[in-house]
Amino acid sequence: MTDSPEQEYDPGDVAVIGMSLRAPGARTKEEFWDNLVHGRESVSFLTKDDIHVDETLIHSPFYVRACGVLDTYDKFDPSVFGISDRMAARMTPENRLYLESAWESLEDGGYDPDRLKAEVGMYGANNPQTAAQYSSPPDRVSVGPEAIEASLAWSPDTMTSNALYYMGLTGEAVTVAAVCAGFHYAVHLACQSLLLGQSDMAIAGGALVRLPHPRGHLWEENRILSRDGHCRPFDANGTGTALSSGVVTVLLKPLGRAVADRDHVYAVVRGSAVNNNGVSAMAYGLAQPERLSACIAAAMEVGGVTPDTVSMYEANGLGLPMTDELEVHAATMAFGKQTATTSIGGVKGNVGHGGVVSGGFGAVKAALALYHRTLPATINLTEVNPDLDFPSTPFVPQLEGARWEPEAGIRRAGVTSIGGGGYNAHLLLEEAPTPAERAPEEAGRPWLATLSAMDDDALARQRTRLRERLEADPGLRLDDVCFTLNLGRKVMARRWAAVVRSREELIAALSEDGARGPATSTAAAPRTDPDAFSRTGEGIVPAGRDTGALAELAAAWVTGRQVDFDALHLGAAGRRVPLPTYPFQPRRFWRTDW
Repeated sequence: MTDSPEQEYDPGDVAVIGMSLRAPGARTKEEFWDNLVHGRESVSFLTKDDIHVDETLIHSPFYVRACGVLDTYDKFDPSVFGISDRMAARMTPENRLYLESAWESLEDGGYDPDRLKAEVGMYGANNPQTAAQYSSPPDRVSVGPEAIEASLAWSPDTMTSNALYYMGLTGEAVTVAAVCAGFHYAVHLACQSLLLGQSDMAIAGGALVRLPHPRGHLWEENRILSRDGHCRPFDANGTGTALSSGVVTVLLKPLGRAVADRDHVYAVVRGSAVNNNGVSAMAYGLAQPERLSACIAAAMEVGGVTPDTVSMYEANGLGLPMTDELEVHAATMAFGKQTATTSIGGVKGNVGHGGVVSGGFGAVKAALALYHRTLPATINLTEVNPDLDFPSTPFVPQLEGARWEPEAGIRRAGVTSIGGGGYNAHLLLEEAPTPAERAPEEAGRPWLATLSAMDDDALARQRTRLRERLEADPGLRLDDVCFTLNLGRKVMARRWAAVVRSREELIAALSEDGARGPATSTAAAPRTDPDAFSRTGEGIVPAGRDTGALAELAAAWVTGRQVDFDALHLGAAGRRVPLPTYPFQPRRFWRTDW
């Protein structure tokens, strides 16, 4: 038997090791989860003064002033990526949001793009209509460098290749067009690339900004948009959903490799499947139960799991009785008759319908439910639609939040996404494997903690956010925190470092106003002797691991010396853990001319 960690896991399993989300009412995945567990609805109800379009419609009795508002839709921090202000204004909102989100997913997974020696596939879905509404570029006779640069900044096709370029990565770049199933299709293609060995890691996701933003919608009977702006999944009084905007990305890696690399794992993608209704559709754009059922069953077959072990089903859940009935019927055919009960829920009640990113909202909800072992309630569900006949199905509506205690002994979740045009997609997620036991932290051992940013203001905000995370999560180990900071963050111009022996010392150092005690910063670091350090091909290494040697290394690093952090952590037991990502300083960018 081999000791290789890859042999301990199914070769088809893919780990979710990083996530980033911005949604109505939530700028981070942590805020999103807090909204879910507290049953908050994040669809906004606008005043007439909030809406600067639809002047001829706004007084119609059928105009609904509801919208899932994304408050950062027009803002961006180009400095982190070396992008000029002029280029930032040319980029569409979706290009900008996807780029920042991809960066956050990579950092959330504990990886620095400058240190990666890997092929990173980039897969993303967006809405081609957004680019046209943002403003089409002029009709050019020439295709010289300036015209090409402007077009590539604006084009929806180049969203993923731009992300690779500006993050300094190499790998596949695939921009997906699969309407509202776009996020799921991006994850499906990313998993295929990883399992075929075409990519070492992958970032997959979707971005949608509904323009003009914000705006309401017109209600039409038996269409998917809600009469009163509220989405009520599985409710007898549901009339549809509201439209929203957002961005979601996930960082993926084969599970065996992730465990070997000491990655943090939120959840595991056990299987994925996609198909299309084609000519067999009941009506173009509506779910066709037999085809959707086949898609759900295929994902479970790919994952090698039986339906009775899947105890959470996150539905597409438009909140329109007709579409909800079609979906529940399809899922029931896929799950078959079983004695186990499966929680069924729908996130659109919280955030509305995010188009190509709507499946991402559901997938992040399911992944965090697995991670926290908690089933959030489906809000706006007060009168279960009797036509769904839940007692004759494997499903039980999740009316209240609850601890997730599965009958099968393992937590698994299915997440469905349906797109107009006949697109069906399903992801099968599983809880992360239990990490291997390791020795307790070595009490009193000194560690070097580092932070850097583009400027002193961002550096100060990084210190505050890290201190707040440490105070909120007493389970974080100091060796894990330092391992993640030193190896998982891009090194920037303004730097801060501290040599500490405990979490309490690190919290105290992060709280100090000046550079004193165990901490030092770019502005106040003592000079060091360049000849006092040994050197490898990756930078300098300390003369020892005692406090004095690490303090000298800290002073050298904050004044611009390159440190071989791999050598520093050689033989240590640190693992990557989720820590606050870069504090972007977004400014408003909007194209006014070409």
